[in-house]
Amino acid sequence: MELTTGAILRRITETPLSTAAHKLATIILDGIAWKDGYNGLERGTAAFTLGSLADKMGVSRQHLNLLLAELASSALELLRWKPHGKFAPWLFRFGAVDNLSLEPDHVSPTDDTSLSRESKNKMMFAGKIEIGAASNVHRTPWGDLIKAAKTALPCWNVDTQVIWDAFRSFNQARGNAEVPAGYLLGFMRKWRATKPNQATAGVLRGAAGHNPTPQETVIIDMIKAAPITNRHFHASDLRRAIGSAAYAARVLAISTQYGCSTFTATLVVHGQAVLEGEITR
Repeated sequence: MELTTGAILRRITETPLSTAAHKLATIILDGIAWKDGYNGLERGTAAFTLGSLADKMGVSRQHLNLLLAELASSALELLRWKPHGKFAPWLFRFGAVDNLSLEPDHVSPTDDTSLSRESKNKMMFAGKIEIGAASNVHRTPWGDLIKAAKTALPCWNVDTQVIWDAFRSFNQARGNAEVPAGYLLGFMRKWRATKPNQATAGVLRGAAGHNPTPQETVIIDMIKAAPITNRHFHASDLRRAIGSAAYAARVLAISTQYGCSTFTATLVVHGQAVLEGEITR
């Protein structure tokens, strides 16, 4: 079966299913990404939590699972998997699109302009991003795109503003004033959640194998002032106190002064703020 809206919708209507299963299939179809990068998804894939699907259907979770099983065992061969952890959305794909032997003789002509090619309801990261334009992501056109795309990415559980601030800081540290919008999606795809003990080991590893230099001692002392496990709260509190632009500028200044990574510089900034009474531990 060809991967187009028309082809899948035809297969849905031709497949003997219960009325509720037909409705569920069309809801999943409506959420499918038709080009790689739409909503951060692979082409032909949709992302939903079971809770959101149950709400859209107006049914219980138990009934929803029965409907999903019905679609999976039907000619549509609905597939679902969860690659990003327990609380991340499920990814869905109609397996029939990968089975060309099931394609009927009546297919859309090559000049068919279906929603799969011209959908205005999907989201694509296109254009340029001015790094210093706005610190509040919700006052930019990128806020809604980040929110929609992160549902199927490793940063699915990270606040949209935090992703935006990290992206801006990343580029400011490299002297980038303007970057292609696709860089933002790439940044989100490569997001890595660092465990606190791993972060601590990475930042303080210099003290474990040798006597720290005076500069390393200063950095370590400042970092210790603000527990690393609370770094997200510290970042939020400090941004609220001084603004995101000033926060990013401090991180960049520390990174330049000590020649350390952005992550280490961020922890130093938090420690300085605690020591100066701007935020609490």
